[in-house]
Amino acid sequence: MATETSMTATGFGGEDIVRDYIAKYSNWGRWGEDDQLGALNYVGPEQIKAAAGLVRQGRVVSMSLPYDLFGPQVGAFRANPLNLMTATGTDYLSGHQDPLPADWGPAYTFGFADDVIVMPNQAGTQWDSLGHIFFEGKMYNGFDAGMVSAKGAERCSIVATRERFIMRGVFLDVARHNGVEALEPGYAINPADLDANRPELFKEAFTGDGTAINSGAFDSLPTAEFKQRIVAWLAEHEVAAIATDTWGCEVRPNEIELFQPLHIVALVHMGLHFGEIWDLEPISADCAADGVYEFMLSAAPLPITGAVGSPLNALAIK
Repeated sequence: MATETSMTATGFGGEDIVRDYIAKYSNWGRWGEDDQLGALNYVGPEQIKAAAGLVRQGRVVSMSLPYDLFGPQVGAFRANPLNLMTATGTDYLSGHQDPLPADWGPAYTFGFADDVIVMPNQAGTQWDSLGHIFFEGKMYNGFDAGMVSAKGAERCSIVATRERFIMRGVFLDVARHNGVEALEPGYAINPADLDANRPELFKEAFTGDGTAINSGAFDSLPTAEFKQRIVAWLAEHEVAAIATDTWGCEVRPNEIELFQPLHIVALVHMGLHFGEIWDLEPISADCAADGVYEFMLSAAPLPITGAVGSPLNALAIK
């Protein structure tokens, strides 16, 4: 495990930039020494009631990819979800379910289907929990990385957020605003891009937004492009969570030597949950059609004990 001493001794490109932003925007201790919610603390009863007031059309748009073998994983780090049928209609029709299992007796005309899924928790549309990333031996709020063991995360697991991902959603369609289907690979979205998208949504202080940002392509979304203050934009708007259509919410390759620097500053130190691999094409088309770029966001994770990430079905309710 790398320590602060060893990292300082060896150094890495962009170290001073990262440390400067950590010093300016860290939320460690802001909501108490045992806090595991981070920026989700911005969302309280008033924010949830305001989000519910955005439901005017009674229309729901999913922002999650299907969980199947045709998902986004290429096998280098994670595998795509595999759904295995353990009982089927063909079993039933062929008589293999009579008698019923578990000593339940004769089937008569009863039959059933059942299945099991095998997948990494972050294989598709997902939330990163605050226990997902470490820096200098620590995760969010200064909890020791050793608190995530083979038994799971003792602190900052996804379970801590199981009732928290209800908020106003704001959709920033950077790709469409720039007149393209997809941003060029390596394009680093900056605060000017975000400010130019639906500026009317940020005229008032809407603390606690969940902000979805569309690039139209994987690996082209906000980077730790610190010189252009993407971190400052997120902090100043008091964004509760960020979601993108990319696998890591960061431009690839990273613009400084340190791997995934936005995770280190925003997730580990600001406590900002990252939503990754969201399917934003349907909401892009929907918002373009009706001109409504804010909605009630419902995106609860599965309460998997000790997990540091979770699949979900993210819903925009308009």
